[in-house]
Amino acid sequence: MASRRKGRILAFQALYFWDSSRAPVEELAGFAWLEEKKLASLDEATAAFSRALIAGAVENIDNIDKVIADHLKNWDMTRLNRVDLAILRMSVYTLMFQSDIHPSVVIEEAIGIGREFGTDESFKFINGVLDSIRKTVQSGEKPCV
Repeated sequence: MASRRKGRILAFQALYFWDSSRAPVEELAGFAWLEEKKLASLDEATAAFSRALIAGAVENIDNIDKVIADHLKNWDMTRLNRVDLAILRMSVYTLMFQSDIHPSVVIEEAIGIGREFGTDESFKFINGVLDSIRKTVQSGEKPCV
């Protein structure tokens, strides 16, 4: 679904923006930060999907960050690339709270976004962290605090 992919990219970009600005969810979900041309071409289904990801991730950010930190091997949250962190936050929200979306879809989309927007190593790092979190979620363990 192209609109879901576009929605994930918008959510990742909003979370990246949120990380530096701590802008309110309403501002992020209103896409005020988006170029006018892109905003004009945004269909409602894509916008709604993206809004759900943005709001859910920001509202659950403490739990999401704890889960990410718990699954980092020999790595510290403060050292994470901000692009990778935004992708992880969006994806971990989906793994934890949107059980209707298959984990393999979540991980594949995150890898694709990491390849497009991250460093040469981003997609490998994102894959490793998300796969570890997926295993925890699928085992029935509660990955959140």
